[in-house]
Amino acid sequence: MTPRILVALLVVLGLSACGSRLNPFNWFGNDREDRIAVEEPAAVPTDGRQLVTEIASLDVDPNPGGAIIRAVGLPLRQGYWEADLVEVSRDSGELVFEFRIREPADPATRVGPPRSREIYAATVLSRQDLAGIRSITVIGQQNRRSVRRR
Repeated sequence: MTPRILVALLVVLGLSACGSRLNPFNWFGNDREDRIAVEEPAAVPTDGRQLVTEIASLDVDPNPGGAIIRAVGLPLRQGYWEADLVEVSRDSGELVFEFRIREPADPATRVGPPRSREIYAATVLSRQDLAGIRSITVIGQQNRRSVRRR
């Protein structure tokens, strides 16, 4: 191996192992939570879904073409379904999603422990979608979680 290739290899490995902004695994930090009182809009979305009660976690995982945004919601009881992260705004470097879910058909579903009520939603964003984005926020009824680029 020539010295140039060896040096280039060491630089690439060094950058991938450190907290550099060039390392795609460090693009977004840990999520932080803000407790809020979100009021449902006067007009119910056309698909009839509602905001999840609470956002339990938010993760942004880089992939070769961009990133995967994953959120865990915690509704009041079991049986909610058709979860989606619905983009509501993209302003000033902030991308905002609402975590929307459909209510169970049977209103007598059990409450159960929090772990049994968790519902997952995810969306994929390309590098072009992420261009200029500094933070990603997901909103629920009682809180919002956000991650910022490092």
